[in-house]
Amino acid sequence: MGIKRFFHQFTSSRFVYNLGTKINNYFLILAIVFISLGTYQGLFIAPPDYLQGDAFRVIYIHVPSAYISLMCYIIMAIASFVAYVWHIKLGYYTAQAIAPIGAIFTLLTLITGALWGKPMWGTYWQWTDPRMMSELLLLFLYLGFIILSKSFSERDVGDRVSSILAIIGIINIPIIHYSVEWWTSIHQGPSLIREGGPSIDPSMLTPLLFMLIGMSCYFIWLSWIRIKSLILIREHGARWISDLLK
Repeated sequence: MGIKRFFHQFTSSRFVYNLGTKINNYFLILAIVFISLGTYQGLFIAPPDYLQGDAFRVIYIHVPSAYISLMCYIIMAIASFVAYVWHIKLGYYTAQAIAPIGAIFTLLTLITGALWGKPMWGTYWQWTDPRMMSELLLLFLYLGFIILSKSFSERDVGDRVSSILAIIGIINIPIIHYSVEWWTSIHQGPSLIREGGPSIDPSMLTPLLFMLIGMSCYFIWLSWIRIKSLILIREHGARWISDLLK
């Protein structure tokens, strides 16, 4: 099978649906295993931070949530671009399926960040902090995408208009990532992805990596379920779906 043909398969709703049916539960198993390992090590093995004490343990929810909130938007924007430019309907399904997931992870990022910020910085929220404000903007972009996609009587129009917002909003992703380097922020600089390697002690880094892997697998599992549901809804008249439901 050629490379072009291999990738072309992923434009087929039937292929993606069947692939998800075959392999998606493996991602759920991986999610349970890695999240369990990360939770146990993060709560019981990793030592308290020498400055933050046990309050630092919120990092095991906050950092993976923040990572997925960005990754989800990148995927949504790419899927929207592919759908808008090449009229591949599966791109619309993908973007609309993962938008609510991205919004939830972004909200979780903001909430855990506020809970972490109170004992560390003495405040739940700082309106002048660029990282906080750009992450809040990300939540609004997700919500705007969801609202636009459902605001038109013609579904195709909603697909296209919401895709334009997703594509334009991608500019916020590097702003979130580099905000602590470009402007004054109460957030610390990069400690995981940085030149010279992570600055986190291995005893604290290992459970964080487990949580990153586990929550990423959970995101994939949940996204595939929603994509499959949208395929069934949007293409309910297709013969292969009728045969599937018999």
